[in-house]
Amino acid sequence: MAKSETIISFEDASFEYSATKPILTEVNFSVRRGTKTTFMGQNGAGKSTIFSLITQDRKLDSGKINIFPKLSIAVSRQVIPREELELTVREFFERRFSEKKYDIDPRIDEVLEVVNLKGHAKLHDRIVSSFSGGQQARLLLASALIQDPDLLLLDEPTNNLDKAGIKHLTDFLIHYEKTVIVISHDAEFLNSFTDTVLYLDVHTHKVEQYSGNYFDVVKDISARIEKENRANAQIAKKAQENKDKANVFANKGGGMRLVAKRMREEAEELEAARVDVRKEDKTIRPFTIPVQADAGGDILTITSYNVINPSTHKPVSKKADVVLRRGNHLLLKGPNGIGKSTLLESIAKGEAEGCAIGKGVRVGYYRQDFSTLNFDETVRVSLLAAMEKQEEERMRATAAGFLITSDVINTKIGNLSEGQKGLVAFARLVLEEPGLLILDEPTNHINFRHIPLIAKALHAYQGAMILVSHVPDFVDQVRIDEVLDLEKGI
Repeated sequence: MAKSETIISFEDASFEYSATKPILTEVNFSVRRGTKTTFMGQNGAGKSTIFSLITQDRKLDSGKINIFPKLSIAVSRQVIPREELELTVREFFERRFSEKKYDIDPRIDEVLEVVNLKGHAKLHDRIVSSFSGGQQARLLLASALIQDPDLLLLDEPTNNLDKAGIKHLTDFLIHYEKTVIVISHDAEFLNSFTDTVLYLDVHTHKVEQYSGNYFDVVKDISARIEKENRANAQIAKKAQENKDKANVFANKGGGMRLVAKRMREEAEELEAARVDVRKEDKTIRPFTIPVQADAGGDILTITSYNVINPSTHKPVSKKADVVLRRGNHLLLKGPNGIGKSTLLESIAKGEAEGCAIGKGVRVGYYRQDFSTLNFDETVRVSLLAAMEKQEEERMRATAAGFLITSDVINTKIGNLSEGQKGLVAFARLVLEEPGLLILDEPTNHINFRHIPLIAKALHAYQGAMILVSHVPDFVDQVRIDEVLDLEKGI
């Protein structure tokens, strides 16, 4: 198969979840062998849905998808399915194949080495849920690589990865010789390997195809929008001038009415010639997370905590002297697998030995896997439940600020995209008005356009806060008063 040969093509492809939720409308694009493609688009536009159409887990409503004969495809999803979390590592990888592989253990070791998650016999028997979020992200990637596919589909592969993990993945993709399509909101990561960009427009439901690296394409799109906006402004000005003159001539009567008619027709033709400028991705509105009014004194005290020794994989108890009062922000640092998420969860539940939350303090907890959300509830029910005093109008106004519109609010949370679940989680924090805010990787799955606004809200938060994030640029925008490095002294 020649390197320039098309391996996937969409022809007049249309797909919708319902009459009010179209995803694709007569879309045309293609993917060539050996290319490294970025899929751009707003949260909820349907990027992950396109992956499920390529893997044939979903079917088009009309049009066709042409797939090169015998093309093997593997996908690394955003999260491990809940029903697979209690499998062993070996069982998890065995599920990637339709028939039994007798050499599965050496294959597992090989791919775990590629994703920088060292393998040994004991690791094969570990339960998937016992791994940290970052380690699970590496398992997801490895589960796709073990299939050695012709086409690799990666859905937000940098989520939960620490700096070392992202560098390892970046180096792998730079040298990867097969075809890959990546969905991600990490601009620097994408720019390091991208040579083609597909943009799914959430407003027109079309896919635009561009050649070039990620930054060049984003720059080209912005320049085109600016040029089209300028042209439209000139057209609008000329059309308005014609309308104004037509009104003057019409009032003079006689033959001037005919001139006025022609000028109105010319104005209409000008307005019809306006370029249909793509609406830029909407961003969430600036927001504030209100602090619990009566939260004061020592909101959180940490005198000791447990971490996982990366060498022995056994828990180690460490001493600490951390007291968070109103307005204190703590950054929790450490590599994947050391136990950051476990510590945050135990603090949030009030079950962490050596950690005490002040009496009556409300905790707002953002989990990276969104397991604090009830996936069977509608967004409306979930948001109302977060309020001490349920007020429909205030709830809907808050939801709208997070792009949770009337067509989304009655949707079950389990049917939302991962990015939309993240926005629901932030809307709940606003409505909860917590005294202690616990945030575990709050930028995962979130459109990069929203991140500065989220950072600003956390920076200004007046309650006590614990933050875990592997995104240095994000952390730099948030006020941090104290750092607790879990790796120190192990």
